Amino acid sequence: FSMLIAELPYPLYLQDTVWERKEEEEVKAPPEFQAPPTVIMFPRQQEISSKGLRRQKRDWVIPPVNVPENSRGPFPQMLVSIRSDQDRNISIRYSITGVGADQPPNEVFSIDPVAGKMFVTKPLDRERRSSYHLRAHAVNMNGERVESPIDLYIYVIDMNDNRPEFKNQVYNGSVDEGSKPGTFVMHLAAFDHDDNTTANGMVRYRILSQTPHSPIPNMFTINSETGDIVTVAAGLDREKVSQYSIIVQATDMEGNLNFGLSNTATAIISVTDINDNPPELTSRTFSGEVPENRINVAVANLTVIDRDQPRSPNWNAVYRIISGDPIGHFTIITDPHTNDGMVTVVKPVDFEQNRAFMLTVVVNNQAPLASGIQSSLQSTSGVTISVVDINEPPFFPTNPKSIRFEEGVPAGTSLTTFSASDPDRFMQQSIRYSKLADPAEWLSINTTNGQIVTTATLDRESIYVKNNIYEATFLAVDNGSPMASGTGTLQIYLIDVNDNAPSLLPRESQICERINRNAGINITAADSDTDPNVGPFVFELPTFPASIRRNWTVSRLNGDYARLSLRIQYLKPGVYEVPVIVSDSGNPPLSNRSIIKVKVCPCDENGDCTLVGAVAAAGLGTGAIIAILICIIILLSEYTDWTSSVRRREKERQTKQLLIDPEDDVRDNILKYDEEGGGEEDQDYDLSQLQQPDSLEHIISKPLGVRRVDERPIIPESQYPIRPAVPHPGDIGDFINEGLRAADNDPTAPPYDSLLVFDYEGSGSTAGSVSSLNSSSTGDQDYDYLNDWGPRFKKLADMYGGGEDD
Repeated sequence: FSMLIAELPYPLYLQDTVWERKEEEEVKAPPEFQAPPTVIMFPRQQEISSKGLRRQKRDWVIPPVNVPENSRGPFPQMLVSIRSDQDRNISIRYSITGVGADQPPNEVFSIDPVAGKMFVTKPLDRERRSSYHLRAHAVNMNGERVESPIDLYIYVIDMNDNRPEFKNQVYNGSVDEGSKPGTFVMHLAAFDHDDNTTANGMVRYRILSQTPHSPIPNMFTINSETGDIVTVAAGLDREKVSQYSIIVQATDMEGNLNFGLSNTATAIISVTDINDNPPELTSRTFSGEVPENRINVAVANLTVIDRDQPRSPNWNAVYRIISGDPIGHFTIITDPHTNDGMVTVVKPVDFEQNRAFMLTVVVNNQAPLASGIQSSLQSTSGVTISVVDINEPPFFPTNPKSIRFEEGVPAGTSLTTFSASDPDRFMQQSIRYSKLADPAEWLSINTTNGQIVTTATLDRESIYVKNNIYEATFLAVDNGSPMASGTGTLQIYLIDVNDNAPSLLPRESQICERINRNAGINITAADSDTDPNVGPFVFELPTFPASIRRNWTVSRLNGDYARLSLRIQYLKPGVYEVPVIVSDSGNPPLSNRSIIKVKVCPCDENGDCTLVGAVAAAGLGTGAIIAILICIIILLSEYTDWTSSVRRREKERQTKQLLIDPEDDVRDNILKYDEEGGGEEDQDYDLSQLQQPDSLEHIISKPLGVRRVDERPIIPESQYPIRPAVPHPGDIGDFINEGLRAADNDPTAPPYDSLLVFDYEGSGSTAGSVSSLNSSSTGDQDYDYLNDWGPRFKKLADMYGGGEDD
């Protein structure tokens, strides 16, 4: 078999090493190249030799079919013919299968089933699909295969139909200022969809323009194959040109501008700052002033110039004081917006010590200077700070000042001189003193020299003395302009003296009437003084009256306690006032005669006073004691009866039905009266009794037996408090209470009805004896009159007034 293939410099490939060609199928190639065959034959069948061996005749290797993309037709366009050797004997039908034939994309290729001619039906696009693999089939009219399928390979030949494309239209890069030639800046890349193994897809780069042209028009170059941009000249300076714009062109066909397709992109190159400009102070000297004793005050402002990028470490200024401030009174704070240096006081300065400061200041950047850059002479300046004298307050050199004195120092005693000093040595000023705080009013101070003198006796036991120390505060004021003042505290430590006699404790107690080995009263003493003017205490009984030592005795327990007990076997119950003399250990000691009230009473087996004994100890006789006990028993019985009655009534109330309807029950209810006029039941009253009489003749003419005092008395009327026109809300309660109090105490105030005063009953009585009245649960009693008593008695009238019908 053979086939014709276009655009091949050689017509045939061999299978194995031996090949044969049919003479009748040779075609002559065009002059420019030898044309491939146009007919593809199916492989020949195997032949059997005389020796019975099968021999396969070697066939042509079928070359691929090359089809250029974007062909203009006309379509369908014939590619190749397929033939079988058996088409001379039988009718053959040809077909093709594979992608592009019967598989998507379908119907790209077709074949004449009778003639075996294969066609392409539309233009091909190599960028979508670069090759096709088809299989050719030969069958008889019955559909039986007469030849083995052969493989057909169709390659799409690339055409230069795509321009190079940049991923971005604008690219950003950067390079440090001062970079040397050959420094890499950035990379650009363009992609061409054409075949990169041919010139159609080989892209080359070049720079079309550079903006600005400073310092030279060609500061950068680009590698034509890789797209890397590098510097070609020195002189990049951000302070002069901070950004370059470069137009880059990409062209295929290996950069051939006549045949290749091109595209462009923009490269923005930023020149990054380096610290190649040291900061420079704007002046060789600066000056300022500061008031003494002030801190956190800016006293001078240093200005600086730096041409590097603002608000970057290469621009930010750092100020240092290198001389003139050994103690560290000042610091320099950098303003982040202006880069100025503010000389600030951090420790107060004293005019009397330093009237001026001469500072030497140096300024640097946060970032170190670039290599090869030297510091400027203008990075150092002098700063003169003048100190302004102000009136400072006087101060007490020793504050607080402590002194020691014994208590009891009399008034008029000079304690000390508490004087203040004026720090303003260059001002002629005087100081005056006064008291600021003297809780006990014990002291006075001389206004000119500060001498402290007592005005009262100092008492350590005073409530104003805390932990033996009395404190007073004094004020020192100068006569400067403006005046200034200082305070000082004087602490007086009061040494205790024995000026307080001890007092007996307790003041009351009780003891059994009969002597007992363990019976007794433990007594002690309280003393306002401190050691050594307190215990141990001495307790003793006075010699007068003699009965004291005859009935009582005191025994020492320890330095602070003693025991008071009976000396005799039995002492009549009662309350006894026993005097005891208590002495402290001061030098000289102080004594105090104290009284302790002792209740002597009968005791039980535990040594505790019985109830009867306690009453007897109170001084009551036997009859009185019995009467008290009887009264207690009666009260207990009455209380028991009363509680039983309360429980019984409560139980009856819970089980019994009320005599009146719930709506008529007015107990613990609030009645709402919303009618101005009265009902029928409150129109039968004689309202003349509530009116003020015109004269008192009818009162005077009344018989002596009965006199009503509900008329208005003839006395001057009381004066009521006058209510202000606009009272304060807080005064309303006081005004009401005052008016109520005046009305209660005013006999002329209505209503005038009050209790009747019966000053004479008269002789005899028309009424019978009250004892004649009796009650009975039986008998004929007429309760019909209850119906006339109103709605409140309706329930009783229904229960008892119905007669036999009920």
